[in-house]
Amino acid sequence: MTELTRRHWLGGVAATGALALTQYAPGHAAAPVTGKQAAGLYRYKVGDLECTSVNDGARTFPMPDNFVRNVPKEQALAAAEAARWPKGMVTVPFNPQLINTGGKLVLIDCGNGIGQLEASKGAVGRTIGNLAAAGIQPKDIDIVLMSHLHPDHTNGIRAADNSMAFPNAEIMVPARDWDFWMSKENAARAESNPMMKNYFANVQKVYAGIEDKVTRYDWDKEVAPGITAIGAPGHTPGHTTFVVASGSAKVLIQSDVTNIPELFLRNPDWHVAFDIDPQEAAQTRRKFYDMAAAEKAMVIGFHFNFPSQGFVEKDGANYRLIPAAWNPVL
Repeated sequence: MTELTRRHWLGGVAATGALALTQYAPGHAAAPVTGKQAAGLYRYKVGDLECTSVNDGARTFPMPDNFVRNVPKEQALAAAEAARWPKGMVTVPFNPQLINTGGKLVLIDCGNGIGQLEASKGAVGRTIGNLAAAGIQPKDIDIVLMSHLHPDHTNGIRAADNSMAFPNAEIMVPARDWDFWMSKENAARAESNPMMKNYFANVQKVYAGIEDKVTRYDWDKEVAPGITAIGAPGHTPGHTTFVVASGSAKVLIQSDVTNIPELFLRNPDWHVAFDIDPQEAAQTRRKFYDMAAAEKAMVIGFHFNFPSQGFVEKDGANYRLIPAAWNPVL
């Protein structure tokens, strides 16, 4: 019996390559490289609703010392390396969702904003371009539905010239988040925390001049046809998830119940730096993922790897994400 070894394998590859070079001389120059990604779109059905995961890009950066607040950085880095990330780095994707209800086009969260496209060298701010690739113009959007008011979810309502990016859209925000971020008393208390101070300033800037045009919504109500808002506090006081349902079909749009799942879904008690109330956020994660696992429901995550779909399964005291199979047809 012939034993297949690494030496045999490499030798065979080398021989095959040499034979190919002698038999097939190049006749034409190679096509020029494009130097950029294709459109980030993935359509899926929920009953009669057509939905689209729209990629806004991703940021890759060295893991900050306090990225995970309650475990040593070395432990967080080890989890990142186990997920095959570049050594010492962390990648955070961004994925708004477009829901076509039949009568309305609803964009759930709207990304970092097209103003970030050039500044990030194309890494983020890709939502408008990817919507265009799907045949959707900004004027076509009827509702922009915010899960919460962090910059990567809400800054996209402004165009590069600070005009409204979706000129015909109703802007809907969770009432509890609006009350929290618009409070001058809360902003004053955040002066000593640079990240929170910047968050408060950002909300004030983004919504300046349109305060009376913003619709505030409450939890446990249908906020658009087939879309029900479910409270999931902790990440922010008004952080909201959504159930998108049609007939007997439904998906759970988890927003930021977890940040990147390779770290915080696998380890639901880890505290990401962005959670305002980390204890409450951990309780919300367990409650949400227990429900998702029990119902075997598809989960859509804003910070999941594109196209941001998967199923959550219990794994001892923790959870694991099973990516959904890519479907070539609707």
